[in-house]
Amino acid sequence: MDKDQDRYDKMTYSRCGKSGLLLPKISLGLWHNFAGVDVYENSKDMVLKAFDLGITHFDLANNYGPPPGSAEETFGKILKQELSSYRDQMIITSKAGYLMWPGPYGEWGSRKYLISSCDQSLKRMGLDYVDIFYSHRPDPDTPLEETMMALDQIVRSGKALYAGISNYDPAQSQQAFDILRSLGTPCVVHQPSYSMFNRWVEDGLLDVLGKNGVGSVVFSPLYQGLLTDKYLKGIPEDSRAAKSHGFLQTSQITEEKIEKVKALNSIAQERGQKMSQLALCWVLRDPRVTSVIIGASKVSQIEDAVGILDNLELTSDELDRIEKILKT
Repeated sequence: MDKDQDRYDKMTYSRCGKSGLLLPKISLGLWHNFAGVDVYENSKDMVLKAFDLGITHFDLANNYGPPPGSAEETFGKILKQELSSYRDQMIITSKAGYLMWPGPYGEWGSRKYLISSCDQSLKRMGLDYVDIFYSHRPDPDTPLEETMMALDQIVRSGKALYAGISNYDPAQSQQAFDILRSLGTPCVVHQPSYSMFNRWVEDGLLDVLGKNGVGSVVFSPLYQGLLTDKYLKGIPEDSRAAKSHGFLQTSQITEEKIEKVKALNSIAQERGQKMSQLALCWVLRDPRVTSVIIGASKVSQIEDAVGILDNLELTSDELDRIEKILKT
C-alpha cells in the first residue's frame, strides 16, 4: 500500500451537493468484474490499486454479480483481508431495488425489501454500516413515502450514514427530496446514468439536483465501453458486448455511433488522451456532477481514469466541437 499522504495527493475530492461529504472525482463501481464468475486476484488488485490512487468511494448493490450478491461478498473478502484498518477512510455504498430473491418481497421499494436487503448487504460485506444506502429505482406500486421512510429508518438505525436515490426522474426526485427532508434525513446524492450517448439528466434532473443541493454520482460514463477505442475495429472477444451476461448488446454498436466515436477520438488524441479519458472529462464538466463511477476489468483502466485529473478541463472550442459531433 502507498503512504496515506501520497494516496490523497493523487486525487481531487468534491463536496457532494451541500452535504459535508467529500467524494473523489473518480469512483470505482463493482457492477461488473468483481463477481463470483470473475477471477478474485484481479478483483483484489483493482480495488487495492484504486485505493492507492485516492479512490475512496466503492459503489456496490445487492444484486451485483453474477450470481447476485457475489460482488458484495468479493468486496467483503478484500476488505477483511487487505483493507480492514482503512474502513474509516473509505466510502462504501450499496443499493436495493432490483430483483434479488424469489417471492413477493425480493425486489422494488417496500420497507420490507429495503431493510432486509440492507441487512443482507452488511452481512455479505462484513460491515456494521454502509456510508450511503440507495433506493436503486422508483417503485410504481409502493407509495414513495414508504420507500423514503425505509431509507430514513436505515439511516436512523445506524446501518447507513447517508440516504441516496438512483434512476429517479426529475419529478420523482423532487418528491423524494421533499419527503426525506421532512423526515429529517435529507437525500445527499442521486445516482443516474450519464454519458455522451445518454444525456437524459440534462432534461431537468441536473436542475433539480442543483436547486436542492443534492450531489450526483453518475454511472456508465463510457456507455458500457462504447465510448472507448475498444470497438473502433469490431467487437473484441474479451469485451462486454461479447459476454452473454453483459449489458452492452451488439445491436447498440451501430455504424453511426462508431463514426461519432472515431471523430471524438481525434479530439482526445489532440489532447493527448484516450477516448475513454475524454468521455470522463466531458461528463465531469458540469459542477453538479460530483463524481463519476468507472467500471474496470484491469488495473490499467483505473490508472487511465485517474490520469484525467492532470488534464480535466475542456476548452469552449473543444466543447463546441464535441457537441457538433454528438448532434450530427
